[in-house]
Amino acid sequence: MPKMDRINERILHELSQDGRISNIELAARVGLSPSACLRRVQELEQSGVIRGYRAVLDPRKLGIGFTAIVAVGLNRHTKAAQEDFERKMAAAPEVKECHNVAGAVEYFLRVEAADLAAYKRFHTETLGTVEQVQSITSYVVMGSPKDLRA
Repeated sequence: MPKMDRINERILHELSQDGRISNIELAARVGLSPSACLRRVQELEQSGVIRGYRAVLDPRKLGIGFTAIVAVGLNRHTKAAQEDFERKMAAAPEVKECHNVAGAVEYFLRVEAADLAAYKRFHTETLGTVEQVQSITSYVVMGSPKDLRA
């Protein structure tokens, strides 16, 4: 595991802001030579600190106009029930995130759909047909003033 010194923290900050920054520009911003900077980035990648790079998409331009956070309670609390539920959520294209949580419910989902009608179809035809599901509470996202997901 690489040492998390100030330079590595600055590298991570810069890459989290712009994953397509050139190594030369990154090196200049963090005060390293390009070769030393590249060595550190590769070390951060190989150790798994940097898991990958991705494009940040605009959901509206992709026809996604509805987002909900969905709390899901299960009727069985077995490993098999959880694994089956997770497989079904992984296969559902509307489910962008699935988090197993501690508390009053077992899962929080972030679900994106074209509109309310499309979400209702997902709610009824996908989530509502999963036998382990005991409760579904939908929270409609009205805005996201802070969203650091890349």
